[in-house]
Amino acid sequence: MELRIFTEPQQGASYDELLAVARCAEDAGYAAFFRSDHYLKMGDVSGDPGPTDAWTTLAGLARETNRIRLGTLMTAATFRLPGPLAITVAQVDQMSGGRVELGIGTGWFGEEHTAYGIPFPSLGERFDRLEEQLAVITGLWATPPGETFDFAGRYYPVSGSPALPKPVQAPRPPILLGGMGAKRTPRLTARYADEFNLPFASVEDTVTQFGRVRDACAEIGRDPAELRWSNALVLCCGRDDAEVARRAEAIGRDPDELRENGLAGTPGEVIEKIGRYAAAGSERIYLQVLDLADLDHLELVAAEVLPKV
Repeated sequence: MELRIFTEPQQGASYDELLAVARCAEDAGYAAFFRSDHYLKMGDVSGDPGPTDAWTTLAGLARETNRIRLGTLMTAATFRLPGPLAITVAQVDQMSGGRVELGIGTGWFGEEHTAYGIPFPSLGERFDRLEEQLAVITGLWATPPGETFDFAGRYYPVSGSPALPKPVQAPRPPILLGGMGAKRTPRLTARYADEFNLPFASVEDTVTQFGRVRDACAEIGRDPAELRWSNALVLCCGRDDAEVARRAEAIGRDPDELRENGLAGTPGEVIEKIGRYAAAGSERIYLQVLDLADLDHLELVAAEVLPKV
C-alpha cells in the first residue's frame, strides 16, 4: 500500500505552511503531496489567511522539493479552460522533472463559485464540460510534435492548436478521476483515467464503486489492471487514546466518529483499517491531514504505519 499526503489549504494555510508539510512528507518517505483545489473555506473555520491557488502552489513546490510527486484532488473543471490547464500542467511537470499528476472533477462547491464570480452550471452540464476537458487535455498532450490538434466540441472547440508545450512524462502525466457517481463517473474513468480515487467512502462502498468502474472498463475492452485504485481518508493517528483525542479535538471531530469514517486510532488500528481497504482493492491511500502545523503527526505515521503496509 502506498501512502500519500493530502491537504485542504482552503481551511487556512499559507504557501509557506504547505511547503513545510510537503518537505516533511518528502523527508519522511511518503510517495506524494496532494492538495485540494478550492477557493473557499468549508465549515466553522476562519479560512485565514485566505485561499491559495492549487497550480500556483504546485509550481512553487515543483522547484522546492526533489522526489515527492505532486498533484490535485481534484481540480475543478469549472475553474479553468482545458487548453490553458493543459499548458499549466505541462509546465509544472517540466518544472518538477516529471512529478505531476492531474486529478480533475466536475466541481461541486457552489458557494465558492458565487464567492469568486465563477459560473456554476447544472450537474449535467458540468459533466459534459468535464468530458470535453478530458478530450482536449489528453488530445493536446498526445498530438505529435509538429502536428496540430482539432476538436469539435460544444463548449471547448479547438482548431489548429500546436498542442504545446509537452509534459515531461510520457505518454502524459497521470490523470485521476473519482467519486461515487454511478454512471458517468465510471464511464469517464474507463476512457480517460490512469487512477480512480474514492474519497471518504466506507470499505463496502469502495467495493461497490470499484466494481462499477471495472464493469465500465469491460464495456470498452479496457483491462482494469491498467488503472490504479485509491481511497482518500481523514487521518487522526496517535500513540495512545489521549493523543488521538487531542488530534481529533484540534480538527473539531469526535474520535469515535473518526474511527468509524476515517483512519483514526493508534498505529495498530490504522494499519488494520488500511488492510481492510487493501482487501477491497485499494492500492493507495491519500491521508487527509487537516492540522497542517502538526508535523509530528506525519512523522509518527511514517515511522509506525508506513513500513508495515
